[in-house]
Amino acid sequence: MRVGIIGAGMVGSTAAYAIGLLGVARSVVLVDLSPVVARAQAEDINHAMPFASTTHVTWGSYDDLAGAEIIILAAGVGQKPGESRLSLLSRNAEVFRKILGEILAVVPNPILLVATNPVDIMTTIALRLSGLPPHRVIGSGTILDTARFRSLLSGHLGIATQSIHSYVLGEHGDSEVLVWSSARAGNMHLDTFAAHAGVPLTDEFKAEIDHGVRNAAYSIIEGKGATFYGIGAGLARLVAAISRDQRIVLSVSTETEGIAGLPRTAYSVPRIIGRDGVELDLAPTLDEAEHGALAASVKVLKDTVDAL
Repeated sequence: MRVGIIGAGMVGSTAAYAIGLLGVARSVVLVDLSPVVARAQAEDINHAMPFASTTHVTWGSYDDLAGAEIIILAAGVGQKPGESRLSLLSRNAEVFRKILGEILAVVPNPILLVATNPVDIMTTIALRLSGLPPHRVIGSGTILDTARFRSLLSGHLGIATQSIHSYVLGEHGDSEVLVWSSARAGNMHLDTFAAHAGVPLTDEFKAEIDHGVRNAAYSIIEGKGATFYGIGAGLARLVAAISRDQRIVLSVSTETEGIAGLPRTAYSVPRIIGRDGVELDLAPTLDEAEHGALAASVKVLKDTVDAL
């Protein structure tokens, strides 16, 4: 499989690096407004591949995307310290307007993976500008927030993250919803496992985890200016799910109608990801408070889209 990445900054280049380390694509081509940057990133990453896989990483123009089956959209202006993801909208919408026409002239029916923030709104923009069906326009959504949630739980519970089944839903941003009511560790409800392991999940600790997940990006951006390792790995995981037709459940964003009575707009719920993109949406099991929080999160996104 050939993967194109638009934007050779830290997110795009880290995604290319992670894809290469996992060996989930035959080739990756980087396209950037600065060909010098794209070339330097591609050469540096390609020199790491003999230690990892046979993936070939190169750089080029939009014409060099020919034959790509997946296009990752990582182009756009960066998030400033203290800036909310939604405030990025007006600056990044115009970027997509310019690049999608170039992409579709060469690759008419790709699967688009959207990483540019605010990712849920940008996913809707990519969907409407491209004319592709929703199952082929996938935002990274809360895939990273879910990983953060599981990582923090793993540290407290003393169990591998892969054995924790919990999700963050809604907006990738300030109104996201951590779902506790249906979370599991192994085959047990999370609270039951925590009590069994002698590390109960108190309300105070749950609040600490919620704060840690919800504010992780702001903390990282304050410390080093941007987040890229986590999302780069998340994008590579999506490429693996598609290229290998794994039909794995991941919390990603696409335009959805009718889930839990919520309006049609792009937001994250668990979805089965396979060869054709989103294979199936999975309606989450929520308690009353979580459903209300998810409805509020979706409303934030829907109101912004309607204004646009």
